[in-house]
Amino acid sequence: MTRMTNAMTRRALLPAAAAGIGAAALAGSAGHALAYQGNMERALWQLRGALQSLREATPDKGGHKATAIGLIEQAMGEVQAGIDFAASHFGD
Repeated sequence: MTRMTNAMTRRALLPAAAAGIGAAALAGSAGHALAYQGNMERALWQLRGALQSLREATPDKGGHKATAIGLIEQAMGEVQAGIDFAASHFGD
């Protein structure tokens, strides 16, 4: 190879190498990112707070308060199921 062609080949290789290193770094940290459940845990705490607020609200809401309580309880179950799934599949 000529000196100019060799330099051009190295320049073309640099972005590919950088992309490869970046992909490897992401792949290495993906397990940790998937295992961390801080956002799900915060969501569960916020849902608990919303549930408490609804339970303390006055009763006459045309059935909507009761429906909202049921939906929040359902959401809490789904969030907990997601946390449990991650724990059993990703070791968190």
